[in-house]
Amino acid sequence: MRYYFTRDTVFVRGNFRAASTGVDGGSRPASTVFNHTVPEDFNHAEPARYLWQIATTAGFGEDFFGLLTAVPMRHLCILQYDFITVFVTAGVTNPNPDPTAPHTINIIVASREGLSDGALLETIITATGAKAHALNLMGYPFTGTTTDAVVVASEGEVRHTYAGTATEAGRRIYAAVARGVREALDRQEGRTACKRPSFFIFSRYGGDHWVEWRPEGCPYYPCHFKGQACDFCYCPYYPCQDRDLGEWVESSSGSRIWSCSACTLLHEPDVAAYFKKNPEASLLELKKYRASLEESPQ
Repeated sequence: MRYYFTRDTVFVRGNFRAASTGVDGGSRPASTVFNHTVPEDFNHAEPARYLWQIATTAGFGEDFFGLLTAVPMRHLCILQYDFITVFVTAGVTNPNPDPTAPHTINIIVASREGLSDGALLETIITATGAKAHALNLMGYPFTGTTTDAVVVASEGEVRHTYAGTATEAGRRIYAAVARGVREALDRQEGRTACKRPSFFIFSRYGGDHWVEWRPEGCPYYPCHFKGQACDFCYCPYYPCQDRDLGEWVESSSGSRIWSCSACTLLHEPDVAAYFKKNPEASLLELKKYRASLEESPQ
């Protein structure tokens, strides 16, 4: 799984088995899941065709699930909890039964460990429960809006048969969605100012807690070398499992995690700039680009 975002869209790519409650939803294999911002007065007669145009313009095929929102993509919240990554945009101006009202709460749940078909569907229940709980904690008298949607995507060999809140997968999904909905609403409603999407990671260092990473004033700079690019501190390819860039190691809890602490690929300014201009680039393309820079005469 990998992801990137443009000014108005977040794309999540992989070899997924996915389920969606959104436009043209259902359950099927997918290579792309995305959430796209539309104007508040958006009124397209064929939303499925509109999503198809976005996917094909981006160079992707028809095996996708797409969502639409009036929330600006700068208010997107991305939350990583071990093998679960959640993407949330949230606006609640249409809690009443008016499907033409703007905004919505869109949730994408991506798992790097395979979920059974039943677990895919159960994830929708878990995510919806977490959303309702977050809204309740924030004092809203409703459990969602008229246009909310959830997409769940997993890849790899099935490791999780269930995704209820008592399971390893469900516990992570619930925590990430509950935190993500609150953070996304804080941004959409102006309580938290931001100029770009926000990234959160669940950390166990110093006790279990969520950490929002911000490049400004990072206490670890420079973690690799002076002058490094920090735009992709939390790599959108993680875990790439490319043994040229990292390796599997044993964590303090005894599980195996992908360690890429020595990788500087996306911290190299020229490579980071190339990736910004070509966000659809594969990891192999970035490696070849770096190699071409090394071969070029100085």
